[in-house]
Amino acid sequence: MNSPEYIFLDLGNVIVHFDHKKAVEQISSLSGIPAETVRSTLWSTDLQTQLERGTTDWPTACNLFREATGATSDNDQLARAASTIFEINHSMIPVIAGLQRSGCRLGILSNTCAPHWDFLLSSGYAVMPGRFDLIVCSHLVNLAKPDPAIFERAQQLASVSADKIFFTDDIVANVLAAQQAGWDAVPFTSAAALISALWHRGVRVGL
Repeated sequence: MNSPEYIFLDLGNVIVHFDHKKAVEQISSLSGIPAETVRSTLWSTDLQTQLERGTTDWPTACNLFREATGATSDNDQLARAASTIFEINHSMIPVIAGLQRSGCRLGILSNTCAPHWDFLLSSGYAVMPGRFDLIVCSHLVNLAKPDPAIFERAQQLASVSADKIFFTDDIVANVLAAQQAGWDAVPFTSAAALISALWHRGVRVGL
């Protein structure tokens, strides 16, 4: 296999772990709204998708949530409840450090939303965002995986041909979409499996 010139990593369940159930429970506890109502308002109404695509901003989303549920919590309270759901994937820290040390160009390609991204940037994680040359977040480019257009945008920003990009994501549909775009993409299962996949492509992370 050819060595990649650019490596994109997914964010959720690759670089950081997250728990949407915890977000629902925290918003429910904060607002006094039943958890099932919170869940259906966020996902059944497509509100979370709109946030991830950047077609709805956070203040508007909060207003829609309050109108739908009768909640009275303010925007900052809702942002904290929705965002304190992340934990760094410690097994990936040496992998990212090794990739940077080896001279690989690294990027993040993630479906996320403004409050989640802002929370991650303010959390003091050593790898966020300084270890990455390029950040392609769905809410910033108004595109989301597995839409082929987001892979095209990321490739343009990376300034390399599609076959020179390696990508890993925990969601198979996103991996398949990347492969359809001409990328070398594999499902993420563990840091150890990623190290092995990179080794077979001539990328050594020193682990």
